[in-house]
Amino acid sequence: MAGQRAFTLICGLLAATLVHATLMPPAVLNLGPEVIQEKLMQELKDHDAVSILHQLPLLNAMQGEPAGGIPVIGSLVNSILKYIVWLKVTSASILQVQVQPSTDGQELVVKIPLDMVAGFNTPLVKTIVEMHMETEVQATIQMKSGGSGLVLSQCSNSHGSLRISLLQKLSFLVNSLADKVMSLLMPALPNLVKSQLCPVIEASFKDMHADLLRLVRAPIPLGFNHLEFDVLSPAIKKNVVQLNLKAKLLDSKGKVTNWFNSSAASLTVPSLDSAPFSLAVRQDVVSSAVAALVPPEELAVLLDYVLPELARQLKSSIKTISGQAADLLGPTQIVKVLIQDAPQLLLGQGNAKVAQLIVFEVFATNEVLRPFFTLGIEANSEAQFYTEGDLLLLNLNSISVDRIQLMNSGIGLFNPELLKNVITEILLAVLLPNENGKLRAGIPISITEALGFEAVSLSLTKDALVITPASL
Repeated sequence: MAGQRAFTLICGLLAATLVHATLMPPAVLNLGPEVIQEKLMQELKDHDAVSILHQLPLLNAMQGEPAGGIPVIGSLVNSILKYIVWLKVTSASILQVQVQPSTDGQELVVKIPLDMVAGFNTPLVKTIVEMHMETEVQATIQMKSGGSGLVLSQCSNSHGSLRISLLQKLSFLVNSLADKVMSLLMPALPNLVKSQLCPVIEASFKDMHADLLRLVRAPIPLGFNHLEFDVLSPAIKKNVVQLNLKAKLLDSKGKVTNWFNSSAASLTVPSLDSAPFSLAVRQDVVSSAVAALVPPEELAVLLDYVLPELARQLKSSIKTISGQAADLLGPTQIVKVLIQDAPQLLLGQGNAKVAQLIVFEVFATNEVLRPFFTLGIEANSEAQFYTEGDLLLLNLNSISVDRIQLMNSGIGLFNPELLKNVITEILLAVLLPNENGKLRAGIPISITEALGFEAVSLSLTKDALVITPASL
């Protein structure tokens, strides 16, 4: 019984640990208010929001809104309107959209200032009587229930934002008529703007949201493979939209070869500070992207023809082990370098390394089937990330042999450390140029250009690669 109770207690502790564990997503895309503002402004332009303002039926709104079913007021409105030949918006513009955090920090408040000039004509004067109208539409960005996406809600005129003034003074009679028209517009305009413009704003936000999702989901080519992101969940933190992302790696046939979901692996998500956006990608995702660009392969080199000096050094080193074996090395000797597993990227604060498992074989000539010996090598290279425009690039600058082991030998047992220096030189001359040639294709960060930025900048943390727009 005691054993059973102990087992139950252990299971309970494990369950509690898992419940309270913070699972980190494979990547996090933070979008600052500048990005939301610019994308929404563009969508409003694409939806002809200004044209909607030009077509506001001001006259009809004045006739319907203020009367409220009261005959005296209705007759007063009619007595004023009989002097109006026409009334319409003559110019309109949407000023810079503002995105601000709500008081609780869980929503974003979108403010859309409107600037309009309306004119009316009256038989009393030949010129158009113009009025300046300023107001502000306010809406809220919030998460859908279940956290599956973002929605725009509560679209209405901002309280106290409406101002109407006469642009020029005319005669006392016309000024008095204009004052009455403006007094009728004051209660009518907010509801009119809400009914006519809010649907356009909501449609613009939906299209903006869909466009952002398309940018996130756009495949990123990695040689013959590609990487795809998708949204796990959105979050709103102060004035930032945070999209937690999942990821998957697919081969050339579209088959998923690796899934990346939330896990206990750490992920540093830096604050935006002054950056418009940031994309933090977890170490295992970046490592798999590098591995996709540099898949396992076998390299065979006729050392005497390609690297004669290294061929001489290798023969000299083998001679210290077995003079007989060294004498058997012919001009067609072959060195084979087999990348047994995909390289592993290891990130540190501001630096990166690539670790590899290598099988190294030496054949006396190109005709023999059995190698002199086979070595297992654990090597690492200093890795340097850099950018060109919106392209993320990686270069391996050096290689060092951490561990070398004799796997089998046809020339007797020997200490493989005797060959460490010359093997390092061969790997530096053969393996690194081959891998850097494959890495030269780079990883396009298409979301940067799509968001309106020409180039990217990057930084490394102990568990993530962080991409931000490059400073101009």
